[in-house]
Amino acid sequence: MQTLSTEVLVVGGGTGGTAAAIQAARRGAQVILVSEFAWLGGMLTSAGVVAPDGNELAAWQTGIWGAFLQELQQRQPGGLDHAWVSFFTYEPQIGAAIFADWVQALPNLTWIVGQTPTAVLRSSDRILGVQFQDYAVQAQITIDGTELGDLLALGDIPHRWGWELKATFQEPSAPSEWQEWMTQYPVQAPTWVVILQDFGQGTIAPKIPQPPHYDPFKFAQAWENYGSKQFLNYGRLPGDRFMMNWPIHGNDYGEGLHRLIESPEARQEFLQEAFWHSQGFAYYIQNHIDPRYGLAIDIFPHSPTPPLPHSPTPPLPHSPTPPLPHLNSLAFALHPYYRESRRLIGMTTVREQDILPIASGQVAALPFHVTAAGCANVESLCSAIALGNYVNDHHYPSGDIPLKPKAIRWGGRWTGTPFTIPYGAIVPALVDGLLVCEKNISVTHMANGATRLQPLVLGIGQAAGMAAALAIEQQCPPRHLPVRSVQNALITDPTAPAAIIPLFNLDRHHPEWLKWQTYYLDHPEAYPGSGYAPCASSPVSHQCSPSLSVYSGTVRVMAGQEYQICLHSPPEKVGECYGLVCLQTDTNEALKRISDQTVVKLLGQLNPAGRWILVDKIEV
Repeated sequence: MQTLSTEVLVVGGGTGGTAAAIQAARRGAQVILVSEFAWLGGMLTSAGVVAPDGNELAAWQTGIWGAFLQELQQRQPGGLDHAWVSFFTYEPQIGAAIFADWVQALPNLTWIVGQTPTAVLRSSDRILGVQFQDYAVQAQITIDGTELGDLLALGDIPHRWGWELKATFQEPSAPSEWQEWMTQYPVQAPTWVVILQDFGQGTIAPKIPQPPHYDPFKFAQAWENYGSKQFLNYGRLPGDRFMMNWPIHGNDYGEGLHRLIESPEARQEFLQEAFWHSQGFAYYIQNHIDPRYGLAIDIFPHSPTPPLPHSPTPPLPHSPTPPLPHLNSLAFALHPYYRESRRLIGMTTVREQDILPIASGQVAALPFHVTAAGCANVESLCSAIALGNYVNDHHYPSGDIPLKPKAIRWGGRWTGTPFTIPYGAIVPALVDGLLVCEKNISVTHMANGATRLQPLVLGIGQAAGMAAALAIEQQCPPRHLPVRSVQNALITDPTAPAAIIPLFNLDRHHPEWLKWQTYYLDHPEAYPGSGYAPCASSPVSHQCSPSLSVYSGTVRVMAGQEYQICLHSPPEKVGECYGLVCLQTDTNEALKRISDQTVVKLLGQLNPAGRWILVDKIEV
């Protein structure tokens, strides 16, 4: 076994781990990134969730998330607005290529592929590194970016798994008493994403094999309230492809979830069943909608499935999975989309009430830091290091549970209210030398439904990577690192500056963006419940794109900031009506000023799947 040494070790090449490794290396630290799979990006690539949710508004498109979207816009033929579940859908191999290019551009970042952790190197209350199959890596700072928080278990680091009752954290949506189904479904259900292809009207696609234990009744009501066309368009991708990540009698799989952390053999057994379940869903679609829909071709680098439940498996926490020989279309993701994992017990725990908007407001309160001053004897009043805005959303086979609402109407549509993640949620309460950056942050089961989304996890990873690099620079354990130094480094990063304070009316290019980010970090008590900074408006520079078209028509203004346009032009669209939606603050304000039955001219992109026009500019 080879022994390596580095300043920062990132274990797991998923969404958070990839961002952490890139940011730490960009800051100047020597970094080793160890991934199981040949693709980096996790949820955004190798898990196939190529319709990311949350942080969609222009003001939230900052940091590595914003840079990723910009690269996708440049590389993805046909643009990104194709589905109705997300404004951004793309081919997973393009996303993987972006992350690989960023990593390979950093000479101080070493990427090791095909290894999984087998042991954590620890001395008393300090993590010293991680052992893999072929390497032992010693590091000053280790970052757990594994999909299921494997280092927490291997290193005997205090963590949680499953539900908390209301008495634990006083969360408004938490159950007051234990119920049997909570034991059956301790965490949210994962999904093994599969991508389908429309092979053309009148064409019969290659037949999808029926998997073992196939039960068509599991899927019989999948698109009952949507219709087959709208159902497929949920995750429509460029090139008449469809991402299947469907929660309603679809390919979520949650039976025997305890097996994910029980033993390597039990995990492999669960993965095999989850794969068959997704294969069965694809088989059902082909046989109950139209045989023209089949498995997409050449999407992922290989089509993995675990070994059969009773075949020998290597004694690894998450062993690499071999290909399934008879499904060679490469349409199945490399691993499931995990919505929840083991969760760190950190310096701070994010609770449901921490992500909900304040009374009569549309933003969550900023978190205050209450620990003693750090190594530099300087401490920030505000401990936020990443922002998200997704509505709280839980997935269980028994059905979603009622949750406290956290959504508003904005830009002609519903969006989640913004909140922030405090620095203490990525730092263990009692262990040094470790940070976390995935679904494994210190968060309750309830709040995980909003913190688990891909753009926010990129932001958490970026913050963890920055904190690790600063801990090396300042020779200061992460638990004692001045939070303000992390915040300053994030908002002034020369490559991908990241917003920390959610401000609806300030995108990254506004001349007062940095001023107000800094002000509310210094004065979190002054943060407005509206989420709007009291600054002068500034002309917004809109980028011309060949995918944008000119439309004119009569606008109907409905209740709750809902807008519809009946088109006068272009000629081929006359009389057709679409919703109007936007992601930019100035466009949102323009929509709010429009009176009912006003004739307008606008520049935007029509999305047939969403039945909307994504508006860039409006002229009355």
